[in-house]
Amino acid sequence: MLILYKIKIHNMDYHPVVNKIKDLLTKNNFWFETFEHEPVKTSEEAAKIRQGYSLKQGAKAMIIRAKNNEADKRFVMLVLPGDLKFDNNKVKQVLQVKDIRFATPEEINNVAGGVQIGGVPPFGNFFNIKVIVDQKLFENEKIIFNAGDRRYSIAIKSEDYKKLVNPEIEDIT
Repeated sequence: MLILYKIKIHNMDYHPVVNKIKDLLTKNNFWFETFEHEPVKTSEEAAKIRQGYSLKQGAKAMIIRAKNNEADKRFVMLVLPGDLKFDNNKVKQVLQVKDIRFATPEEINNVAGGVQIGGVPPFGNFFNIKVIVDQKLFENEKIIFNAGDRRYSIAIKSEDYKKLVNPEIEDIT
């Protein structure tokens, strides 16, 4: 017998990572502010709806696959200001790999526990993957990012982000 369930979606039904981040910030008594908004996929879309924040303050988190050979490949999170693009050669040099590419939507879904592309927060430590942050992100006193959902952003102090994630800081742009 086939039973169909009707699931009612409310605006409050966000990916569990949203609350994980908010709980971590609250537990550490760190300043933060939250924004609920229409779903966004790109840093540019997000910057248009985040009042009081620039594209440069957006912490763009991307998951890449780094590879030397079939036996030596891994996922890594790159985080950089929303107005910049990473430099392939600099990233390969930092990681000491021959090849990098963006993770596929399916790989991101697997690595990030169901978080959608565009919603991935800059907390690779939540997903047990290395985090490399471009040094220019820390020129901002405050940063803002999609917090596990394309409809939810959180702003925090960049120094607090550094304490929570303990990323490798490099020049990758």
